[in-house]
Amino acid sequence: MRFILLLLTVAIASHATGQLVHGTVRDENGNPLPFASIIVKGTSKGVVSNSAGFYQIQLSPGFYAIQCHYVGYTTTEKRIELGNADTTLDFVMRIQRLEMKEIVIAKGGEDPAYEIIRNAIRQRPYYEGQVSAFSADVYIKGMIRLLNLPQRVLGKKIPEEDRKDMALDSAGQGIVYLSESLTHVSVEKPDKIKMDVISSRVSGSDGFGFDFPVFIDFYKNNVDLSEKTVGQRGFVSPIADNALNFYRYKFLGSFFENGKEINTIRVTPKRDYEPLFSGIINISDGDWRIFNCKLFLTKKSQLQIVDTIRISQIYEPVWKDIWRIRNQTIYFHASQLGIEANGDFVNVYSNYDLDPRFPKDFFGKTIIRYDTAANKRDSLYWTKIRPVPLEPDESRDFQLKDSLKLIRDTANRILMNSKKITALDWIWNGVNKWYQHDKQIIRFRSEPVLKTIQYNTVEGIAVNPSVVFSKNLRTMKTNASMILDARYGFGNRHFNPWVGFVFNSDRNSNDSSFYNYHSFSIAGGKRVSQFYKESRINGLLNSISTLFYGGNDMKLYENYFAKASYDKKWDNGNEIILRGLYEDRIPIENSTMYIFNKKWKTRLTPNYPVEILDSQFARHQAAIVNLIFRFQPGQQYIQYPNYRMSLGSTFPKFEIQYQKGIQGILGSDVNFDKWQFNVTGDADLKLAGTLKYFFSTGGFLNSKEVFVQDYKHFNANTYHVVDEYLFDFQNAGVYQYSNKSPYYAEFHFEHHAKGMITNKIPLLRKLNWFLVEGANSLYVSPRTGHLELFAGLENILKIFRVDVMMTMQNGFKPAVTYRIGFGGLIGDALNAANSVLGNTKIIGKW
Repeated sequence: MRFILLLLTVAIASHATGQLVHGTVRDENGNPLPFASIIVKGTSKGVVSNSAGFYQIQLSPGFYAIQCHYVGYTTTEKRIELGNADTTLDFVMRIQRLEMKEIVIAKGGEDPAYEIIRNAIRQRPYYEGQVSAFSADVYIKGMIRLLNLPQRVLGKKIPEEDRKDMALDSAGQGIVYLSESLTHVSVEKPDKIKMDVISSRVSGSDGFGFDFPVFIDFYKNNVDLSEKTVGQRGFVSPIADNALNFYRYKFLGSFFENGKEINTIRVTPKRDYEPLFSGIINISDGDWRIFNCKLFLTKKSQLQIVDTIRISQIYEPVWKDIWRIRNQTIYFHASQLGIEANGDFVNVYSNYDLDPRFPKDFFGKTIIRYDTAANKRDSLYWTKIRPVPLEPDESRDFQLKDSLKLIRDTANRILMNSKKITALDWIWNGVNKWYQHDKQIIRFRSEPVLKTIQYNTVEGIAVNPSVVFSKNLRTMKTNASMILDARYGFGNRHFNPWVGFVFNSDRNSNDSSFYNYHSFSIAGGKRVSQFYKESRINGLLNSISTLFYGGNDMKLYENYFAKASYDKKWDNGNEIILRGLYEDRIPIENSTMYIFNKKWKTRLTPNYPVEILDSQFARHQAAIVNLIFRFQPGQQYIQYPNYRMSLGSTFPKFEIQYQKGIQGILGSDVNFDKWQFNVTGDADLKLAGTLKYFFSTGGFLNSKEVFVQDYKHFNANTYHVVDEYLFDFQNAGVYQYSNKSPYYAEFHFEHHAKGMITNKIPLLRKLNWFLVEGANSLYVSPRTGHLELFAGLENILKIFRVDVMMTMQNGFKPAVTYRIGFGGLIGDALNAANSVLGNTKIIGKW
C-alpha cells in the first residue's frame, strides 16, 4: 500500500511540475545569443537564455506557441505540442532585415529619424506617467568575473590566501561574485516604492546580494544608473525633452512585427565626454513608444568606475496598449589599477499587475523587506523558479564556494588561537587577534607603535600606544571593551596613562533592534589633550610642520580626567548623546626648541594659543555636561530578517548641542552656557553636478567663567595639505577666531560640477578632471568676518584635488594660496576611510 501511495505521489508531483522545453538560441553563423527573451505566447510565462544562449522553461502538456526575441534580430515563433517528455526546441535567429522607405532627402535636409524622435519626445511624458501604480516579480542574477588580477596593486602584494578564497585560477581569473534573487516590487507614482525580497542567494556567503532591481527608465529625462556611482551626473535619455541638443540620429530602416511598423534609429552623441548613450533604439510607428533598445556607455560618456556598459531592454504588451520591460541586461567591463573584470546583471520581470489596489498605509518608510527565509532556500527551490539557466561554471562556483565556506569557517575557528604575535606586529603591522574560550570570542587589538610616534616642542619625541580588549556578553546582548592608553614624552619625561570601558549593543545578535544602537562609556586617568580637542591637527602633520618649518601649531595641556557618556541611536536615524566630563587642567610648557632648519626657529611659539592668550592659562578645574541631539527627517529603511537599517534621506541632517559649565562641583571653576545648531546636506543637480553645504550657528548664553579650552573653536587649516574640505576654513589658524561671543555663524558650500564645463575643454575632458568651486564664510559678533572663495580641479588621477583660494578678512588685503588633498573617484573613498579611522580613539578626545 505504501509503495502504491509513493508511486501516486511521484506521479502527481511529476504532473504538477510539468515537462521541460529547452534549447539554444543562436544566430545564423551558429554563435550563441546571450540573454534572449523566450516567451510563451498568450501567457505571462517566459525565461531568458544564459550567456551561452541556453534556455529552459517548464510547461504542462499541451499546445504552445513559443516566441524568441532578441534586439536586432527578427522575432521567431515556433509551435509545439508538448507531451509527457522533455522537448528540445532550438532557435536560429536571423538579423532584422530593415526596409528603407522611399524617402528623398534634399541637400542639407533632415534625416527622417529626427521627426520620429520628436514624436517620441512628445509622447515621453505620457508613457512615463501612463501607469500610476503596478507590482511585478523580478528575478535578478548578477555575476562578476575577474579577467586579470596582478600580483600587486598600488605596490601592495595580494596575499595568496585571498586568491584561494576567491577560487581564482593560476592566471588570476574566475568568478568573484555570483548571486540570484527573487523580489516582488510594488510602485505607486510619483515616488512610492516597496520591494519584498522573497529569496536571495550569494555564492560562498550567508549574506544578501544585489537584490534590488535597477529601474533604468528611458522615459525619464535624466537616467540614473546605480545611485550615481557609475555616472555622477546621470545620463541624458535619447528621448529626453532636450535630447536634440545632445544627440545625432540616423534612420536605418523599419521592420514589421505583429502588424506594427518599428523604426530603427542609430543614436550618436554630438560631443564626446558628455553623459550620453550611443547605440540602437527601436520606436514603434504611430504610438511612438520604445519597442526595444541596445544602448552603450563608454569612457567618453564620463563613466568613472567601469569602462563600458551595455544595456539591452525588451518590452512587451502587458495589458491593451500598456507595454512594460520584459527583461533587461546590464553588461559591464572594467579595468583599473591592473585589475580587469567584466560581469552582467540580468533582470527578468513577470507577473505584472497594473491595478494592484494597495491597501492604506501599504507604503511606509521601509522600502526593502527581506523574507525571514530569504537566504535559506535550497537548490531545488532555485531550480524551480530560475528563469535564466546557470552556466556550468556558475553551478560549479555555487557548489565550490559554499563548500569552501564551511571549510574556511571551521579552519578559522581552529587557527584563531594558533597565530603567534610577533615583534613586527607590535611595532609595524599592529595586532588584531581573536581568541575563542568556552564559546566566547575575545578580541585583542593594538595600533602599531611606530605609527603612534610624533614630535612636538612640548614632549619632544612622544609615543602613544593603546590596546583594546573586547568581549561579547551574549546573555546581555552587549559588546564590552577595555581600552588601555599610555603616552610618554621623552623630552619632558611625562607619563600619561588612562583606561576606558565601553559597552555597546551587540550588532551580531539576532535581535530586531540591530540599529536601535546604544553605547555607554566611562574613562579616567591622566592624558594629554589639545586645547581644541576636535582639532584636525594630527601628530604626523604637526611633526613635519614643526621640524621643517617651525610651525608648532599643536597646543597641548595635561589633565587628570573622568568622563562618562551615553549614546542612544534609533533605527530612524535619530540620535541623542549625553556626556559628563571632569578635568583638572594643568598647563605645560615647551621642553625643546629643536628643529631641522634653524632659520625657522623664530617661528616657534609658546605652548598656548598666542592668537587669543597673552600668557599661559592658570591651572583650574572644569565640570561640564553636554547634550547633543541629531536627526534627519525622511528616513527610509531596509528590513532584514533580524534587524532594520537606515538608508538615509534626501533631507538635510540637523544637530542641536547644549553645553553647560557647572561651577562648584569638585572645585570646578567654570560657569558658562553654550549652544550650537548645525545643518549638513547635499543636493543632486542632475547634469549640473552636486551641491554640498554645512551651516552652523550658536554662541554663549552665559560666559561668566570661560577658559580657553571651552571657547568656541573652529575647524581650520594653515597647511597646504587638506584633511577635510567641507567643514573647515582652509586659510585660517586653528585658534584665530576662537571666542566666547554671544553669537557666531559659519557657512560652507561646494559645487562639484562632475564634468560640466570641463568636458568642453579638450585636455581636461580627456583626463576626466572635474571643476569644483565654493566658499567658506564666518561671522563672529560683533564685527569679525572671514571669507574664502576657491576653485579647483578634482579627480586628478582619480585621487587628488587641487584648489586655488582667495581669502578676505577684516583689516587685511586679500591673500591667494593653494591647497592639495584627496578628491575624486578614489580620493573620496580615501576621505571616507580616513573619517572612519579618525574616530577609533574618539573616547580619548572628549
